[in-house]
Amino acid sequence: MHDSPPNLSAYRDNSQNRVRRKAMHQAGEVFRDRYRVVKVLAAGGFGVTYLAQDGAIPGSPLCVIKQLSPKVRNPMSLERAKRRFRQEAKVLAKVGSHSQIPRLLDYFTIKDEFYLVQEYVDGEVLTKEVRRCGPKTEAEVKQFLREILPVVKFVHRCRIIHRDIKPPNIMRCAEDGRLVLIDFGAVRECLSDVDDGGYHAPLTQFVGTPGFAPPEQQALRPTYASDIYALGMTCLFLLTSKTPIEFDSDPRTGEVLWQHLADVSESFAAILTKMLKPDFLERYSTADEVMRALTLDAYQDKLSPGLSYQPRRSRPATDQEHGTVIPIDGYLNPVQRQAVSIRRWKARKTHQDKTAPRTGFSMTTSTVSPKP
Repeated sequence: MHDSPPNLSAYRDNSQNRVRRKAMHQAGEVFRDRYRVVKVLAAGGFGVTYLAQDGAIPGSPLCVIKQLSPKVRNPMSLERAKRRFRQEAKVLAKVGSHSQIPRLLDYFTIKDEFYLVQEYVDGEVLTKEVRRCGPKTEAEVKQFLREILPVVKFVHRCRIIHRDIKPPNIMRCAEDGRLVLIDFGAVRECLSDVDDGGYHAPLTQFVGTPGFAPPEQQALRPTYASDIYALGMTCLFLLTSKTPIEFDSDPRTGEVLWQHLADVSESFAAILTKMLKPDFLERYSTADEVMRALTLDAYQDKLSPGLSYQPRRSRPATDQEHGTVIPIDGYLNPVQRQAVSIRRWKARKTHQDKTAPRTGFSMTTSTVSPKP
């Protein structure tokens, strides 16, 4: 019985790492006298993800263990990384209270390796779902946004920027079909490297996936709107089954050119275009703004002709400027308020059109008074 799997830091730089990898990840391996490895789920530059059984709980339920290998060599940098890892793990524990985010069950360090133990979610990531079933329709992508945006809103409310939203990090649970957001990039920031002189690298390292990460995130200045951009790119993948590298971009503005590859309505295309603005100041800044746009999009065809509404007290009000009767008595929900705003805008425009002087050229006949 081993206390832990072999140290990844030493294994990573070995020229014979393929052989070591094969020997390292064997089913049945137990560490911390509790977790028995079932199989390796993934291996990459940051470490290895295992499917394991928790022997300390009756029934030995499945869990996911992420062994993270810090890219640091200086002892002081390693201590800073450990402190940062513990801080981020506590944040993940808080975020895991949401039903669409895997719960953090445990976290610890062994031999300068970091471990996260999370709830196992049986399901399929969206990448495989699209490869298996093909691109999704506009209605399906809208439903996807309605399901995932509340999760992103919750994450942002916890003052966390996910930084790695993409199809492989969104899973559909096999049990109930709910979407689950996985693999937060924030915890990997503590695995930054230092140079040979022992100087610590900048505190903020690039965390994310090129193509899904917007310009400000690649410039090491992520915002909440960065997750909105990544969510927009995820929508494009769902609509077209194409990855970001397969899209062209406007050389002048940097905007992704995608409309000719997806069959969507003009209104929904406008929403996606705003989600994908290269300048985050022109992008939706919150998940709430995107949800509001989706709600209005569903009602836009009905809003313009007018929304049938009966106020609690029949006391119509008059727009003092244009004489338009607009109900303002009683409670107005957000959609009704938007309908009133549209009517007011149309009334003002009609009034302006009627009262505006003619600007076109017209022939006039001059009258010459006769001489006395």
